[in-house]
Amino acid sequence: MKPKLVILLSIAYCLLSLPSCKTDSLLVCPRPQHAEPQGNISKIAFGSCSSQNKEQPILNAIAAKQNDLFVYLGDNIYGDTEDMNVLLGKYGKLSCKTEFQNLLNSCKVIATWDDHDYGVNDGGVEYSKKEESKNIFLDFWNEPKISERRNHSGIYTSYYYGDSAHSVQIIILDLRTFRTHLITDANDNYIPNADSSATMLGEAQWIWLQNELQQPAQIRIIGSSTQFGRSVDGYEAWANFPLEQQKMFQTIRNTQASGVVFISGDVHLAELSKRVEPNLYPIYDLTSSGITQLEEVDIPNSFRVGNVNLDYNVGTIEIDWSQTDPEIFFKIYGLTGNETYNLSIHLSEIHF
Repeated sequence: MKPKLVILLSIAYCLLSLPSCKTDSLLVCPRPQHAEPQGNISKIAFGSCSSQNKEQPILNAIAAKQNDLFVYLGDNIYGDTEDMNVLLGKYGKLSCKTEFQNLLNSCKVIATWDDHDYGVNDGGVEYSKKEESKNIFLDFWNEPKISERRNHSGIYTSYYYGDSAHSVQIIILDLRTFRTHLITDANDNYIPNADSSATMLGEAQWIWLQNELQQPAQIRIIGSSTQFGRSVDGYEAWANFPLEQQKMFQTIRNTQASGVVFISGDVHLAELSKRVEPNLYPIYDLTSSGITQLEEVDIPNSFRVGNVNLDYNVGTIEIDWSQTDPEIFFKIYGLTGNETYNLSIHLSEIHF
């Protein structure tokens, strides 16, 4: 399809969907962006798996909760294409949704990608359009033109909020650009790759991450588009690269980085995983995946803590700084903003 026709179709959709839409380069609807959080932050919401072709009412519910930050963890659209005009049109469709605009107006929004907005289902380093897709991604999410994120391969980055006593570091990983191709068994289930050269992050991103974990912070939230903490299940997860998973544990040990928790998406359900490894505090991974997509059946996870949520969901990390030993709440919210999961720990429990 010719680029001009894609733009005209996107504009037509925009005008029908949202009266206030206007053209914005190739991405047609305005993307209002709430200002950076001021002062200390205590409510970090996140979610993933949102089809641009479906209504997204859960975004209205989460926007009403006055979060400080929202993190998109991937599959923010379902692109699945090597045609960048098609990818642009799908981003344009998301940008015109009233509920998406409401979220952008409610708090600061940051993002990484997963396979579908990267461009290919379950894709990794082999995807041929990674650089073109990256440029569209960064433009859509209003990444500054002078951002370091535009100067290196991949889209990994980090953010810092709060004063030294209440500092929150948000580390955003890229699990697509450098990731080794997955391997399968006879039933086409993904299986662990024990090759020492196989990688999730790639050398440059590992070096960057080690440096980030040496920066001062009270709480470190690592955004991973696929699940870090769950057990092997035949689907995509860090468990498919066990040496890389162990490298993450060892990197946390080596840097003595206290306060690490993971947030993740991808699997169309919500759950909390807890990993207990030698000489390391417990590592929690709160998964929220299902802004528009649902998993019909439970996927067993031997590291799960508590119940699983198979309905539409958005997750939050909420911090009570008023306590001498701050309390951290892992929460999941449902379609109407109803709380479906709540487990808390104290900051001292995830410190060396």
